[in-house]
Amino acid sequence: MNSDLIIIGAGPGGYVAAGYAASKGLRTVVVEKNVVGGVCLNHGCIPTKCLAHDADMLRNPLLDSDCRRLVDFSRIQQRKNEVIEQLRGGIRTLLSQPNITLVEGSAEFVDAHTIKVGDELFTADNIIIATGSHTKLPPFAVEGMQSAKTKVVTSTELLDIESVPPTLAIVGAGVIGMEFASAFNTFGSKVDVYEFLPECLPAIDKDIARRLRKSLEKRGVKFHMKYSVGNVDDLGADVVLIATGRAANTDGLALEKAGISYDRKGITVDDNMLTNVAGVYAVGDVNGRSMLAHAAEWQGRRAVNHIIGEHDDIRFDIMPSAIFTYPEAACVGPAESELKEKGVEYAVHKSFYRANGKALAIGETEGMMKIITDTADRVISCHGYGAHAADLIQEVSALMNKEITLRQLHDIIHIHPTLSEILVQ
Repeated sequence: MNSDLIIIGAGPGGYVAAGYAASKGLRTVVVEKNVVGGVCLNHGCIPTKCLAHDADMLRNPLLDSDCRRLVDFSRIQQRKNEVIEQLRGGIRTLLSQPNITLVEGSAEFVDAHTIKVGDELFTADNIIIATGSHTKLPPFAVEGMQSAKTKVVTSTELLDIESVPPTLAIVGAGVIGMEFASAFNTFGSKVDVYEFLPECLPAIDKDIARRLRKSLEKRGVKFHMKYSVGNVDDLGADVVLIATGRAANTDGLALEKAGISYDRKGITVDDNMLTNVAGVYAVGDVNGRSMLAHAAEWQGRRAVNHIIGEHDDIRFDIMPSAIFTYPEAACVGPAESELKEKGVEYAVHKSFYRANGKALAIGETEGMMKIITDTADRVISCHGYGAHAADLIQEVSALMNKEITLRQLHDIIHIHPTLSEILVQ
């Protein structure tokens, strides 16, 4: 079968690129070996946010202690699965529109412009690889999974667990580890987090990361920093979650047959997501540039724009991200420590939730926003934690795309009372 574009993978990078390509008139074939939606929908962003939301409900101070103790975890799991299925249906509808053909199965390259799915061959001048990533398992985790003593899981298995474990050990204090620590602490697990580095969330400003960790510690989460795990049985937990990062899905694609360059981080691409082979692109986790669902979506759009010769103004150097713990944390732009290491001159401007009327009204006084400006007063980054931190950071991200200065930000009228006023305090 011949088409204008083949997309391997129907996660955020793949299905968004497919819908966009079809709207531009490209006959598109999408190949998916599992269910549509990728890790984000099925085992990542969406299900973890469902758990985070239900945990938030249980933290309502108006609930009595009995309500907090009687967690209906089966109902929580049921709601999560309903949300996933509803969104899967939406993606299936998107991929059933004219100009898109969805093919189920595993794809592998035959040559630079031909792939094989089962016994069928598909050809196209342009191919986008959007195969995502998988949990990176250190040797001690693999050994632990082969042992009957301790239940060792990845985020995929923990999201489908039938009951709340009395004790939960989490290896890794990155985004995945911190989100599960926050949610399962609320559900009633005794949570211990083990991290090799001196601080959690290395991508977040150290000041914010430390404050967030302290906030979780006050709630009962115990952190073991600078800790090297040797044996999961030594952690003494009912369940051990391995959250030590993710690795690009390149196995089984037969990239060498197409001459596509890749390394342990993923497939090598330029700023248009183009590989070293003409007409072959890689977007999302598989290229290792930014393992975020929204990064995959916009990289997919950039790849399609390059295929059709259309210019865009997507700023990949301004990539916001969020951690949906309680309280939330989010960031855009470099952390203060990064600027220090590079010798960049900057100024720091902090504002606190406790001075905001809306934060007091909703009982969310724990939090801080940290805006960093350059010598021209231009906003170059913002890191923060607190209620709806992701929404506040998104506002700053949008303005950073327009090269806004702090003075200009402070001249923008904000609704009162809102948390957004924290940005102009």
